[in-house]
Amino acid sequence: MFLVFALCLVTLIFTQRLANSSNINLTIGRTIQSWSTNEVEMSNITVEIEEVLADQRAAVTQEMKAYKYPAGKYNISAKSLKDLVPELGGRPLRSLVLTTWRSGSTFLGDVLNSHPANFYHYEPLLDYEIVQIRGPPTAPPAMARLDNLLRCNYSNLDRYLDYGQDHTWLFTHNVRLWDQCQLHPHLCWLPQFLSPFCSLFPFQSMKTVRLRLRLIEQFLEDSSLNVRVLLLVRDPRGTMQSRRHREWCPGQPDCWDPAKLCADLTDDHTASVRLTDKYPHTFRAMRYEDLSLDPYEGVKQLFEFFGLDFHPQVKAFLDTHTKTDAGGVSSTFRNSKAAPFHWRQDLTYKEVRAIQRVCRPAMASWGYLPAHNATHQHDFNPITKHFSLG
Repeated sequence: MFLVFALCLVTLIFTQRLANSSNINLTIGRTIQSWSTNEVEMSNITVEIEEVLADQRAAVTQEMKAYKYPAGKYNISAKSLKDLVPELGGRPLRSLVLTTWRSGSTFLGDVLNSHPANFYHYEPLLDYEIVQIRGPPTAPPAMARLDNLLRCNYSNLDRYLDYGQDHTWLFTHNVRLWDQCQLHPHLCWLPQFLSPFCSLFPFQSMKTVRLRLRLIEQFLEDSSLNVRVLLLVRDPRGTMQSRRHREWCPGQPDCWDPAKLCADLTDDHTASVRLTDKYPHTFRAMRYEDLSLDPYEGVKQLFEFFGLDFHPQVKAFLDTHTKTDAGGVSSTFRNSKAAPFHWRQDLTYKEVRAIQRVCRPAMASWGYLPAHNATHQHDFNPITKHFSLG
């Protein structure tokens, strides 16, 4: 009897151990299978990224055929594509347009993006919402982000990339990137794709409306960044009139208060005087009205400043975007000669007088003349021929 009991006990223990061993092996097997699946997925993504990069390299090469390289002009020595492509150890030509809301920067950003082989960083501080960045605590992380983007470093930009997935217009203006995002949406927000993709392009442009000029000097001091900065200013009466058509502006002090706008214009003028003297080849200020009245000549001058060729693609963009109005308030299809001066008819003289009351110093600094009464407002030329930066 005892022998039978012992035999049953040994059988039970052996069976339990066998079951446990099977469970362990099953668990390990599933883990290995999971690892294998992840490795396959990552391998597939890596292969896909390389295929996209190869296609884009070919596209950049095609866009740059017969391109007129500076080769010593504009203080730029580049003679070939490899001199400008980060992937090949070159230094891209970087351009930064700095302004405020409703001052013509969307149009100018799109002009720059019409240039061959340009990678466009559109409003990289969009997630900061309707605020102006004038100093700490917002300035250091904002400046670090711009620096990283201009260097094609998308690592540690989680906030920027997370925001972009729900606000895709952060990327849609960058047509060369967005074309690939539409074909490969699962790659679009991955740093391991964005950094090497960005590094294929010889030209990097950026525009922002949330950062004040004095903060930018650290970029001008850094020769490794190789960036040229344009401050774009606009008559505050035109800016305020244009902002009235944007639902996100009313009630936001940095956007809706003309006193804040003109305090920034005054501070930007002070910074412009200093930066023009210190960095004559890499900093420039321009009025939106001057660019609009003669867009072809204005863009030619700006492209010389940025070291860019006034390419047939750029001329074609101006031909289709500066002669007639089309689209909504954010459209860049405009009668450029009329667009800057709509405020003379759209604002009442009472509204104009209220703006002028808090903006006279800023207007005088940038060469904008006051309207004296309602009749005068509708007919006069509100800009002087030139403005002074010293």
